Amino acid sequence: MDLFEDDGPGGNTPEFTVSDISGAVKKTIEGEFGHVRVRGEVGRVSRPRSGHVYLDLKDDRSVLSGIIWKGRANALVQQPEEGMEVIATGKLTTFPGQSKYQILIEDMTPAGAGALMAMLEKRKAALQAEGLFDPARKQALPFLPEIIGVVTSPSGAVIRDILHRLRDRFPRKVLVWPVAVQGAKCAPEVAQAIRGFNALTPGGALPRPDLIIVARGGGSIEDLWGFNEEIVARAAADSAIPLISAVGHETDTTLIDYVSDRRAPTPTAAAEIAVPVRMELKAGLDQMGARISRAVSTGLVQRDQRLRDLGRGLPQPEALLQGPRQRLDYLGERLPGALRAAANKKRVQLADAALRPALLARGVAEQRRRLDALAARLAAPDMGRAQDRLVHALGRLSDRAGRDLERRRARLDALDRVRESVGYKETLRRGYAVVRGDGAVVTSTQAAAKAREIEIEFADGRMVVGDDPQGMLV
Repeated sequence: MDLFEDDGPGGNTPEFTVSDISGAVKKTIEGEFGHVRVRGEVGRVSRPRSGHVYLDLKDDRSVLSGIIWKGRANALVQQPEEGMEVIATGKLTTFPGQSKYQILIEDMTPAGAGALMAMLEKRKAALQAEGLFDPARKQALPFLPEIIGVVTSPSGAVIRDILHRLRDRFPRKVLVWPVAVQGAKCAPEVAQAIRGFNALTPGGALPRPDLIIVARGGGSIEDLWGFNEEIVARAAADSAIPLISAVGHETDTTLIDYVSDRRAPTPTAAAEIAVPVRMELKAGLDQMGARISRAVSTGLVQRDQRLRDLGRGLPQPEALLQGPRQRLDYLGERLPGALRAAANKKRVQLADAALRPALLARGVAEQRRRLDALAARLAAPDMGRAQDRLVHALGRLSDRAGRDLERRRARLDALDRVRESVGYKETLRRGYAVVRGDGAVVTSTQAAAKAREIEIEFADGRMVVGDDPQGMLV
């Protein structure tokens, strides 16, 4: 009998619907495999708005679709990225809508430190290509920040070490932004803290720090992985406040170290970089003050010596005046004779001069013509207007002079009244008297005893006591 013979419409071969077949396959796969651990390279990664993650796990021959539901995706320590080699733990199942099998991933970890380092190098190369590691982008640290912001765990030894070191070197105000320093919450909280410090208002109720320190103690590469996340590196690179990274020990290196403005090998070293030593600054100031004092003293001594040296090179004032004095004496002796000789010469010239009548007549005629010209100018029509203006100006001047005189007279009277009010005669009217001895004011009994005559001036007149004032003393 042919096994492939068609039994016709009424044969014994059972019929299944598509859903029956899909359900049977689903039960078979889920029952046969259950939970599995799959190692592979992450291929395509898709993150729709729902929050679920769709990805491919592949090796050199096959591809397995995978799904991470939203709740599981948020709890992952390391988010999947294309090219990462991972170990995924989950349940195999099928998706009847597309007739394919897939794995529902419940947990995912990198496949060893080598995979993490490969992913780190890839991420580092991408950020470096963008120029985030460029030294020209790095900011200078403030010499002495007033406020220091610290991003770290509030319960660890790191914050205590930083505060202790700052207190020893130069006490400053410290703002602590508490964050998780490892695990799934580390990267978003650290990035949020850096951006939060930058968002503060300078001089506000919560002042903006002048310097930020991102600190964490040492640990494995998995413990420090939050500081290798791209979100943390970009937040540090975008910080307008200078930032010091102090993550791990001296041999640990994370991405934040490359984008920060300064890397410290340890959190304690970050505090040492942040502030100088107060006592060293004080000693340096004292030393510079002493140097300035010595320099000023030395400069004054040198300039004084130089001035003395220059003074010795100058001639004495008496020596400078000797020559002019001698010339003055010589010329003074010659002056009377020269004056007499000049007078005699002029006298001779005057005696020899002839006073001719014609010459005198020409002089008189010339002066007469000048007088006539002046008289004609005085008779000109403009002279009348000028005279009127002169009269008007004289009137105004006389009025102003009168007003000024009255004002000055009133001021003088006021001053005289003030003088009278503060004069001693007003004091006499209040019952006082002025005692004079021999014409001078007497202010003591000794002076009165020596005077030959005592005169007492009252408000209404003067009285002479007598020729022997000693007998009048009490």
